[in-house]
Amino acid sequence: MLTGRKLALSLAFTVLVALAFGVSCRGFFVNPTLTTIAVSPATVTVAIDSTTTLQVFGTYSDGSRNQVTSGVAWSVDPTGIATVTGSGNGNVTGVAAGSATATASAQGITGSASITVAGNVSSITPSPTSGSATIGEPGVPFDFVGSPGPPDYITTANGGTLTITPDDGDVSCTVSSDGKGNPDEVCAALTGAVGPYQIVMTYVNANGDTITSSPTVTLSVAP
Repeated sequence: MLTGRKLALSLAFTVLVALAFGVSCRGFFVNPTLTTIAVSPATVTVAIDSTTTLQVFGTYSDGSRNQVTSGVAWSVDPTGIATVTGSGNGNVTGVAAGSATATASAQGITGSASITVAGNVSSITPSPTSGSATIGEPGVPFDFVGSPGPPDYITTANGGTLTITPDDGDVSCTVSSDGKGNPDEVCAALTGAVGPYQIVMTYVNANGDTITSSPTVTLSVAP
């Protein structure tokens, strides 16, 4: 049987235990907060009309790292190259050849990945295969036709790389469009150009293969 003093001490101890338990629940077991997010993989290549997946991983205030599977908002810049859907994983679908950045946002924190959308191009045919540029005059237009498309025409604006030999800086090629509205490259001779110049377009397709235009384009220079 508890005396009055022992009963008081027992009650006091019970209160202290309850208070300690309450503090521990609130103070030592606070849910960790999200501090950073990362999108994986950081770079991805997808074919036009094909889909691949991006995942989001969060680092938390307690140092833990876990996949974020909900509450994620996705955006793509520029638009028109790819779409990304989902509230956790991002489902990336290629729309048009080019490059874009996908951004994931969760709890006000963002992470991003680079997207390259490539076509199923297996050959590039230039047209015409030669031309003569006059220094200071409008340049010569060249089409680089991709097969099979899309893209049907390869330029430096949709993933193509143009190589000019010799690389003396005296020939400048810019993206334009031909008389039918198809994208092309217009190559102009600048002061100091001598020529002849060899011009080649390359393109990395959705399989990761580098496709080289053939035959090589020859640009001669008129004074």
